Amino acid sequence: MTPALGDIGKRILIGRKLRSTQLGETLLPKKIALPVFASDALSSVAYAPDEIFLTLSVAGLAAYGFSWKIGLLVVFVMLVVVASYRQNVHAYPSGGGDYEVATVNVGPTAGLTVASALMVDYVLTVAVSISSGVQNAKSALPFLAGHEAPLAVGLVLVLTALNLRGVRESGALFAIPTYIFMASIIGMAIWGFIRLSAGTLPMADSSQFEIRPEPGHELFGGLAGAFLLARAFSSGCAALTGVEAISNGVPAFRKPKSKNAATTLLLLGTIAVTMLMSILFLASKIKLRYAEDPATQLLRDGRPVGDTYTQKTVIGQIGDSVFSNFSPAFYLVIGATMLILVLAANTAFNGFPVLASILAKDGYLPKQLHTRGDRLAYSNGIILLALCAVGLIVAFDAEVTKLIQLYIVGVFVSFTLSQFGMIRHWTRHLKTEADGARRAQMMRSRVINAVGLTMTGIVLVIVLITKFTHGAYIAIIAMALLFLLMKGIRRHYDTVGREMAVDPSDQLMLPARVHAIVLVSKLHKPTLRALAFAKAARPYMLEAVTVDVDRDESEALQAEWDARDIPVPLKRLASPYREITRPIVQYVRDIRRQSPRDVVMVYIPEYVVGHWWEHILHNQSALRLKGRLLFTPGVMVTSVPYQLISSQAAEERQDREERVAGQVRRGARKSSGDR
Repeated sequence: MTPALGDIGKRILIGRKLRSTQLGETLLPKKIALPVFASDALSSVAYAPDEIFLTLSVAGLAAYGFSWKIGLLVVFVMLVVVASYRQNVHAYPSGGGDYEVATVNVGPTAGLTVASALMVDYVLTVAVSISSGVQNAKSALPFLAGHEAPLAVGLVLVLTALNLRGVRESGALFAIPTYIFMASIIGMAIWGFIRLSAGTLPMADSSQFEIRPEPGHELFGGLAGAFLLARAFSSGCAALTGVEAISNGVPAFRKPKSKNAATTLLLLGTIAVTMLMSILFLASKIKLRYAEDPATQLLRDGRPVGDTYTQKTVIGQIGDSVFSNFSPAFYLVIGATMLILVLAANTAFNGFPVLASILAKDGYLPKQLHTRGDRLAYSNGIILLALCAVGLIVAFDAEVTKLIQLYIVGVFVSFTLSQFGMIRHWTRHLKTEADGARRAQMMRSRVINAVGLTMTGIVLVIVLITKFTHGAYIAIIAMALLFLLMKGIRRHYDTVGREMAVDPSDQLMLPARVHAIVLVSKLHKPTLRALAFAKAARPYMLEAVTVDVDRDESEALQAEWDARDIPVPLKRLASPYREITRPIVQYVRDIRRQSPRDVVMVYIPEYVVGHWWEHILHNQSALRLKGRLLFTPGVMVTSVPYQLISSQAAEERQDREERVAGQVRRGARKSSGDR
């Protein structure tokens, strides 16, 4: 593919470039911001109930009666967290979210801990959401069984391409499916309540089964029972993931940014709570059964149902029961659920790149993650997130039950440290605030954040205790490694900064002399241009250097050099082993050793080509030489370009692409006139 075709493909994939001045056009109204930033938290109602029932099924049917009570606890924690984050978005609207709160109020180490946890959690959000979407799709399309991982990877790539087009475009595209999901789940709940009150709601197909308890859980109760309920609660708390994304995305909202973000948080909490409790209530009424290993745990007449039984998800079973007399509605619910679970990953695609950009600005990640791409999105962060998520999906074969064990640890680490940071924030400001009304508001906010700290801290402890041996340790190790990596990157940037800093004693020191060397492979136009350029620089000494790889060719070059009477001496370097790079590097070092105060300027003629395949045929020796010479102190390398005809054609193609239809209307004419 030529560079021109590559650029055309890029424009088709992500759209035309946007100017930096068009950033305001990408800001989101609340109706678009809700599906963009809240789709993760809203979609968690599609798999949080599954995880609650999966965990409870360990003790058989005896534990199922606690499902709605666990749901109420999850709802309470969610409401507390939403109320707490409404304080965050008003106090820190810059987009740093939990990272900024922890850094400013607790310290850089706490901030970096939060950042590590959030970045790991964002990657898991993509992997879990898309894998769960594929599992839900399998409920309606059984032929997908065995192909979950490739399908999930394909969906990640599609989401990546859509997000590279920009936040506003991807948000507008994802808004409709998100609202369809909300309408379908709430509609299913309402119709289910109507049929329940009328006595026409059928039981779930799985209601006929018994559930075999796992060994050691035959008698539900005591310490083992309490531990199991705590584990089910920690799994259900997956419903809270994504709440923090709004606080990280405040800059993407339209003005007034903080107010719109706080309103979106309130909408998110209300809708998510309603859907979660409706699903758990209907699941208990239709006597739904859901087991981690249905083939052996589900019993029909005392015998396992075997591998031939296909277990539908919780939403799939509820939809099948509620819409038993109208199958199109069932497929609508399943389709909307699959879509929202896939699109829930979009929350991470909006949160991860912004956080990575802030960390890169602070020197904890590579600087390339701080810059925006053609569409004013953080393209490098989007691509990095996609690569990490694909790696997880492939490693865990898109199995939600395995991935979910790694989940929510990171988000509750960030929740807890953020709430602690907010308490310190309000305490610090109360010391200087004199206005009575403002002080009262700050004290109310501090109480809210204190309650949030208590609840999220308790949940974090429960999650760590109940999930550590089930896979959470992998997430903790990943956070620790990322923390150390970011520390190392910051240390490197600090070291480089100190090395490059100008001291008061530093002066502009001129070299004693400049020794210029023009590298020659044969006598042609690029060589003559390099010689002319070097001579125009007026060095103290100028010589041409060639490597004597083939004696006959070197003799012919010397003869032609003398015949043309070129006023620059040609030095031939011996190379008994037919090497090119080593003799030149050694010769340059010898010059430096003899005259340490001299600067050696090496001129390298290079072809400028217009096709990708021509790069393979030219300039390979020049690239190797530059790579070696750049590590030699006191040596400077200058490339002298010679444009081939193909490069001129490439330049003309580039000019034509830049003068695309409509560019004048977008301001090119005005800017040229201003000049």
